Amino acid sequence: MRPHPPAGPAERAYRRWGLPAPLAPAPKPSRPSPAPAAGREPPPVVRRVRTRDKVVFLTYDDGAERDPRFVDMVRELRLPVSVFLTDSVVGPGYGHFARLRAVGAGIENHTLDHPALRGLPYAGQRAEICGQQDKLRSRFGVRPRLFRPPYGTYDATTRRAAADCGVSALVLWRVAMTGAGGLTYAGGAHHLGPGDIVAVDPDEGTGLSLRGRTLRLLRRLQKRGLTVGRLEDYV
Repeated sequence: MRPHPPAGPAERAYRRWGLPAPLAPAPKPSRPSPAPAAGREPPPVVRRVRTRDKVVFLTYDDGAERDPRFVDMVRELRLPVSVFLTDSVVGPGYGHFARLRAVGAGIENHTLDHPALRGLPYAGQRAEICGQQDKLRSRFGVRPRLFRPPYGTYDATTRRAAADCGVSALVLWRVAMTGAGGLTYAGGAHHLGPGDIVAVDPDEGTGLSLRGRTLRLLRRLQKRGLTVGRLEDYV
């Protein structure tokens, strides 16, 4: 009986993180969604991506959780995640997100101070969105294309201000993962499916780490024959 060949890096990685199998590589979308011209028309609001690819999209908000081992997880599993950052929450922690970006994470806009934008005047909304665009450009050299309004609330003024700040899409979510690791669904089927955008909520004092919540989610995806796609490739 021949001995099994030694495990390669990818196999060692999924085993080390407790996955039953390697993550399937995400396909490149054949026709990415065209972005509207910034400053000319309101950007679309996206809760779910229309695609037949068996992918979902993992998103993380605010920037309060800065676990170095999560950076290791993203790197070793080649996990395409998108992080929507709020300047007042990140504070002095931008170096952590620079490391995440260096291993492939997308860095996107979640305002300067995390206010509920709906109903605020244009000048205030524009200051929150454009101000964080400028902060992120100064930190990372690139102005984000995607914006998530805090609490998922917005109005026509939000979309106009976002367009004037160079945003090409407002990104919400169809599925939220709670700090305790459960899933809630905003309409549609009560299970994960192709094109779902998942918002992984902050810890609620359960002691379940960001790594632990993400791992639970990855196991659920694999059971449904899904993998993780890069949001920025589709929106």
